[in-house]
Amino acid sequence: MAKKVKDPGLGYSSSSNAQRIINADGSSNVVHANRRFGADDLYTFFIELPWWQFFTLILIGYSLLNVLFAFVYVFIGIEQITPSKGNFLDDLLNGFFFSAQTLTTVGYGGIAPKGIAANVIAAFEAMIGLLSFSFITGLLYGRFSKAKASIRFSENLILRDFKEGRALMFRLMNRRKTVMIEPEITVTLSLSEKKLNGEYKRQFYELKLERNKIMYLPTVWTVVHEIDEKSPLYKYSNKEISELDGVLYVLTQYHEESFGQKVYQITSYNFSSLEIDVKYTSSFYFDEVGNTVLDHSKLSEISKMN
Repeated sequence: MAKKVKDPGLGYSSSSNAQRIINADGSSNVVHANRRFGADDLYTFFIELPWWQFFTLILIGYSLLNVLFAFVYVFIGIEQITPSKGNFLDDLLNGFFFSAQTLTTVGYGGIAPKGIAANVIAAFEAMIGLLSFSFITGLLYGRFSKAKASIRFSENLILRDFKEGRALMFRLMNRRKTVMIEPEITVTLSLSEKKLNGEYKRQFYELKLERNKIMYLPTVWTVVHEIDEKSPLYKYSNKEISELDGVLYVLTQYHEESFGQKVYQITSYNFSSLEIDVKYTSSFYFDEVGNTVLDHSKLSEISKMN
């Protein structure tokens, strides 16, 4: 008899078109409504941004700040930093370039503040520049030093004959060249079932794995759940399993030697990605001198069962 487990934090409520809560890349699929964004959230916001968005925001912020101060210098009189060209656009450009030099504390010397107002504004801008670049430097350090797992999971979930019965399988490998020390994995099955009153409710089962922990992983790990009498999937045929409204939630943890600490990564599998009566092909081989060659492109490669 399959043993149900308590809600692991995903909630029992469901619906006929409910999406999985954790995406395949580990990100949350929860939409937050009426959530207040505070100053304390800024650090997390910038740390979690994709790199291209992070540098795009920096570029936009830097440009807008220089444009703002360029208008200020034109407003107080561009003559306080350099002779006017008699053209608003040229004066604005001179104000922009002087602002960039002041903000970055470069100071080429070609343009310099002469009036009291210009000196006060330049001094204030220099302070903003120092604080801004200190903030950006801290964010860059935080992004690079943040301990993060780099596991790649197979795109497919397979169901095949295994030993005297059947088994559900997926594979994983480390994207980095480092060895995963003491990797451990937990797999929770979520089944959404329709009740007699028409409401949908999730049931959770922690799947028993052939091995849920190994000493170290230099190549590929095929995670296996044998569908025996104790499995929640035992009563279903292969076709029925493929039609279940089910999701596998996977939590992996291991010691990352690059950071010297334990890291975590999560993913999920919809049963819509299930492939039946296939097997994974080998993703590593030995070269002429006997070295093990791991082919990352073959992680999800399958072939038909004989």
